[in-house]
Amino acid sequence: MKTNDTHELPLRLGRNPGLQIRHDEIDRQQLTPMLQHYADIKDQHPHTLLLYRVGDFYETFFQDACTIARELELVLTGKEGGKDVGRVAMAGVPHHALERYCRSLVEKGYAIAICDQVEDPAQAQGLVKREVTRVFTPGTVLDAEMLQPRRNNFLAAVVIAGTHWGLAYADVSTGEFRASQGSDRDQLAPELTRLQPSEILFPSDAPDPNRLLRPGEGGDILPQGLPSQFCYTLRSPADFSQSEARQRLLQTFKLRSLEGLGCETLHLATRAAGGLLTYLEETHREQTIPLQPLSTYHLSHYLFLDSSTRRNLELTQTSREGSYHGSLLWAIDRTVTAMGGRLLRRWLLQPLLDLGEIQARQGAIQELMDQPQLRQVLNRHLQNVYDLERLAGRAGSGSANARDLAALRDSFRTLLDLSTAVVGTTSPFFQTLATVPPALDHLGERLYAALVESPPMALMEGGMIRPGASPELDQQRQQLEQDQQWFLNLETQERQRTGISTLKVGFTKVAGYYISVSRAKAQNLPEDYLRKQTLTNEERYITTELKEREARLFSAQTALYQLEYEIFLELRQQVAEQASVIREVAAAVAAVDVLLGLAEVAIYQGYVCPALSEDRQIHVHQGRHPVVEQSLPVGFFVPNDTHLGGLADLMILTGPNASGKSCYLRQVGLIQLLAQMGSFVPAQGAQMALCDRIFTRVGAVDDLATGQSTFMVEMNETANILNHASDRSLVLLDEIGRGTATFDGLAIAWAVAEYLAVTLRARTIFATHYHELNELAMILTNVANYQVVVKELPDEIIFLHQVQPGGADRSYGIEAGRLAGLPAEVIQRARQVMAQIEKHSKIAVGLRKSTPKSTINATVDSPADSSKIAQGELNF
Repeated sequence: MKTNDTHELPLRLGRNPGLQIRHDEIDRQQLTPMLQHYADIKDQHPHTLLLYRVGDFYETFFQDACTIARELELVLTGKEGGKDVGRVAMAGVPHHALERYCRSLVEKGYAIAICDQVEDPAQAQGLVKREVTRVFTPGTVLDAEMLQPRRNNFLAAVVIAGTHWGLAYADVSTGEFRASQGSDRDQLAPELTRLQPSEILFPSDAPDPNRLLRPGEGGDILPQGLPSQFCYTLRSPADFSQSEARQRLLQTFKLRSLEGLGCETLHLATRAAGGLLTYLEETHREQTIPLQPLSTYHLSHYLFLDSSTRRNLELTQTSREGSYHGSLLWAIDRTVTAMGGRLLRRWLLQPLLDLGEIQARQGAIQELMDQPQLRQVLNRHLQNVYDLERLAGRAGSGSANARDLAALRDSFRTLLDLSTAVVGTTSPFFQTLATVPPALDHLGERLYAALVESPPMALMEGGMIRPGASPELDQQRQQLEQDQQWFLNLETQERQRTGISTLKVGFTKVAGYYISVSRAKAQNLPEDYLRKQTLTNEERYITTELKEREARLFSAQTALYQLEYEIFLELRQQVAEQASVIREVAAAVAAVDVLLGLAEVAIYQGYVCPALSEDRQIHVHQGRHPVVEQSLPVGFFVPNDTHLGGLADLMILTGPNASGKSCYLRQVGLIQLLAQMGSFVPAQGAQMALCDRIFTRVGAVDDLATGQSTFMVEMNETANILNHASDRSLVLLDEIGRGTATFDGLAIAWAVAEYLAVTLRARTIFATHYHELNELAMILTNVANYQVVVKELPDEIIFLHQVQPGGADRSYGIEAGRLAGLPAEVIQRARQVMAQIEKHSKIAVGLRKSTPKSTINATVDSPADSSKIAQGELNF
């Protein structure tokens, strides 16, 4: 894990031990004045890498120099530190490449403070005055080049009190600001996994963050899905005090009470939100971040997915390569705007539990599917909408340029086209776009009248404002054009006056305007010609009038640029004042974009609208895996049915290796998740009950860093499921107990399956190679056996990938090994060994003999029987 506390960063200093001096380990009086100042500034920003302007470079010293030399692959040099100090570490970057290097460091999880010269070195007496003018941290960047367009960049703050926790998070680029609170510590890590914050703030007196986010009593396992190197910053506990945080929220949003924000009684969430705001004020001292008013939410309002489930279902990235291609998001993302891409990710990672909200999304998708013309028109117009959320944020923070305002102008005009397109629609999602806010309509006209069609990036070089936008500006331009025309005519005029046809008038940024003649012609020139410069083949001259005209031209040009800049600042301020309105419209546009994309997927992939209910039954007819089917040629994927929660709560699924059991498990989980995010699902028909949680345990890996074997990871994940699942949960288990001895594994698998079916009655698919578990269906009435069937030929088997009732009695593992390419002699020997094992195995026989006949037909129809089985009174 990575921390912005650079005191903890290792120093790699090569062979020069003299460079190992830290800024906080030396008598300041011995340092040179500049290094004293550097150390003092570093004390004020201890959790950042301090880049200090020295001439044409931004230099770092002491431990910061070692860090950036390592991370940026720079040469680590040294600088004399002062009397009796010796050389201290130094590394720097050119000032013109600062943004590029800062971007690289932020991507690596570091915070950076930029200390600039704030006075002219020529005017300075002694040390040039310097101050920190900007702070870049992973969670607070606004620069578009440092952000991923289609995913949020969250800054989170966490406060812990016993088992209770408070969480606040914000995206400073979009203005989103939310907070939550919980009483179960195990819920915190999955929520942070969902958010994937770029930076997390903790009070410095909090428990060790490296262990804080690890669930379970021992706190030994970092939850899968959380970044292996997340960035956290330790802050003063005073920033998170209840009184300080409350006052900060009231001041920021100009309120008298927190009731309107929904956090009056959520003290931990309030503390986290206040600490986050304090941090933003410190990192953006020269900017105002236009956050939306804080909104609170409760995890119980959404389908809960733990870290393992998110990883196993491969929602936003594949579990093996960590790539976007092959994830569920890749399979369903047809959005055309960056805002829509971010919203789809949020819907996917936070499915709903409210049936009405889900059906509202379904209704909008159905309306789009019924109107092909509407889909085409919306798609065409949405392609002309820029990232309104982030553009509004940059304008509100004072960092937007003229091209940003032009993008807003063009987007506002497209809003009128969208409002026309949704006339006659019925879904509330579309009706929010039916009327363009008058303020934005007026602002769009103002921007169109003021800005040129394609403004330049630079703000102080003119060329931004359209002719006619300002009479004063037009007058200055006219005067400037007259002065420029004088210089254009000067060459012809001087050639006529001197009789030198080769005379030229030139200009350089260093020398300004000049008159150039060859050295051979530099005789008998007019007396008002004053030699300025002698070159190898020419002489350069100026005249008094030329210099006066030049001064007037430059003065007029500077005044013109300044006036354009002032007009631009006024436009940007007008946009900033409408930031909240812009973001409301952006949210509506993003929702329509997501729904349009889901409708496109439903049409072209053959998805159906699932009928959702509050009961427990899940019936999917001819369901398909949404990702795998897109990775195969059309028609190659074999669909299958799923029935849970009716006659059977627990499905024991057996079948060969590589036959598709794991794919089937993930398929069921993804269909359930898609249904609860409001999407249509890949099936021919679906009637589905809402789930409160989805649990998956599909595959396992070693966690060598914490000493956890594959089997221990498996047991930890299984324990989490059994401790948190309910009768409204969907549980998908694959190969429980296979990581230990056969008898131990079979016993664990049997006990886990029995607990899920009897005690929890959770809707469960239990894929296993322990064929003995098929006997559970003879004992418990809410258990059913299913198998993935194969077709056996004399020398091989064919996987049919069909799930049908009944239990398999073979796993065909040796055949799977043959398909994987094991040598023929190994396959042959394995078959010989297997024949001997089957001949002498007593496992199944022993299990049956130890099961009393009186329990074979036992049922769990009555609470008494369920209680007896749960308590172990009925043994088998």
